[in-house]
Amino acid sequence: MDESANRPPGVYVLAAHPDWRYSRVTRLLEQQARSVPGVQVQDLYARYPDYDIDIAAEQAHVEAARLLVLLHPIQWYSMPPLMKLWLDEVLRYGWAYGRAGTALRGKDCWLVTSTGGPEAAYHPQGYNRYFFDAFLPPYEQTAALCGMRFLPPMVLHGAHRVSSEELDAHAAVFRDRLASYPDWPEIAELATSPINDVPSADRPAADALDFD
Repeated sequence: MDESANRPPGVYVLAAHPDWRYSRVTRLLEQQARSVPGVQVQDLYARYPDYDIDIAAEQAHVEAARLLVLLHPIQWYSMPPLMKLWLDEVLRYGWAYGRAGTALRGKDCWLVTSTGGPEAAYHPQGYNRYFFDAFLPPYEQTAALCGMRFLPPMVLHGAHRVSSEELDAHAAVFRDRLASYPDWPEIAELATSPINDVPSADRPAADALDFD
């Protein structure tokens, strides 16, 4: 029997943490992801310490996957800088989005993240002033523009204070989700992303140096 038939579809995990010495959550989840057959993990800060991203290689990794996982801690209400650079460099017009940019269409995107503050801090009366969902539209729209389905995020709040038992349980759920993808009950209820056309006039010429 072909063992590959029992493996999950290609999963590409982009793991980004600027300093693993100070990571409780992301480091453990990254280790769990590496233990799942069919899952490829890219440690962005280890692979690109000089921030010189191999665009062609990264595009090939994403094209070979059905699920792209963005694994990182929330930093200033967003992602670490190297992951943002990865999006800027890899998700190019004509490849990831635009009329001819269909490389990611039909794939899934999953945000797996953690916050230092507790969930109560993400509240109109908390010091972050907004519910956590208010910070998700950039992720959702990035996926939508590329024709990807944005899956419900997996978030662990209060990463600095969560108990070891809670963290281990969270990591086990993450591993199980990767191993069982795409057989998640909620996926069948999620609509596919609409096709978003970005006119070429809204983007700079390929040889232009000014990307404002």
